[in-house]
Amino acid sequence: MEQIFDKLIDSYLEDKVGTAMDFIPQAMLIGMRENLLQLFAQSKMKEAKIGNQAGTVTNKIVRSDHIYWLDRKHVNVHEQSFFELMNAFVKYLNRTCYTGIKSYEFHYALYDEGSFYKRHLDQFKTDQGRAFSMINYLNENWIDGDGGELCIYHNDHSQMINPVGGQSVFFKSDELEHEVLVSNKKRLSITGWLKTTL
Repeated sequence: MEQIFDKLIDSYLEDKVGTAMDFIPQAMLIGMRENLLQLFAQSKMKEAKIGNQAGTVTNKIVRSDHIYWLDRKHVNVHEQSFFELMNAFVKYLNRTCYTGIKSYEFHYALYDEGSFYKRHLDQFKTDQGRAFSMINYLNENWIDGDGGELCIYHNDHSQMINPVGGQSVFFKSDELEHEVLVSNKKRLSITGWLKTTL
């Protein structure tokens, strides 16, 4: 796994956006995809909100995805495997890059057909604990024309990333504004943040 960790970290250091395939092992990816779709079918995923703490509101003009927070209390085998993977990555990241990550939070995200998330920054003004943003795509057979690209805005250019299943994306939460373009079919991911606070 450390070879894949290095690929994600090295590509981040080169261009402020790390990308790597197969960060999530295939069996885990399939299990989490099936779990996400089952949660959505059971209406357990909720409309995503903007803001944090008591200031969260639903705003479909800004974002229209559905989410479900991962939690060890769920005692779900796929979520537990993902947590173990993230524990290993955080330990390696802290050891090799001295990032001081103390915790993380992740949720499933589903963008239904026609859904999007307008340009934004992941760091809250009132809570600067989010250090890195991380997205792990669970899509199957994603092709050009399916939409749902992640558009990341650098100072001098914009970077388009197709949400191909098995790809992971990693960048600083307080540096790069980004958006999810309109998806033309269900777009699935595990999205979250590595934090310097507990």
